[in-house]
Amino acid sequence: MSFLRLSHIGICVSDLERSLGFYRDLLGFEPCARAQYSGAPVDRLLGVSGTKLRVEWLERDGTRLELLHFEQPAHVGAGAPRAMNALGLTHISLRVDDLNATVQQLVQAGVRILTDTHFENPEHGAAAVFALDPDGTRIELVQMPGEPSLLPGQGR
Repeated sequence: MSFLRLSHIGICVSDLERSLGFYRDLLGFEPCARAQYSGAPVDRLLGVSGTKLRVEWLERDGTRLELLHFEQPAHVGAGAPRAMNALGLTHISLRVDDLNATVQQLVQAGVRILTDTHFENPEHGAAAVFALDPDGTRIELVQMPGEPSLLPGQGR
């Protein structure tokens, strides 16, 4: 068995244009492809019937997102943020150089910030908070010193 690479992370969205505005215009993901899908093979793969699907792929820092907009059947759920201890994908995380300035820009753009999640660790010069995409997917914003490609605790 040989896995070649991470292909993409899929996110179901209620309004494709609104989500493109969020991920492309606010978070800096670059569009790289789009497609439309329907028919029995797609229904079988996705486990839904009567699929009419529009897809936009975006890329940033070598990671691709696949925004899936179901024209049919309609999306399921109200877009409320999931609990962090719910099984499955919990969030996407982005390093930022100035958390307060980033939060202010996002607030001015109408993005919901979960202010009660704001965390600071002055000893390590780190801070973080969660924002929500237009459909309630959590986006973690992390400010910390050092090389942005390093994970927390891997050095400064």
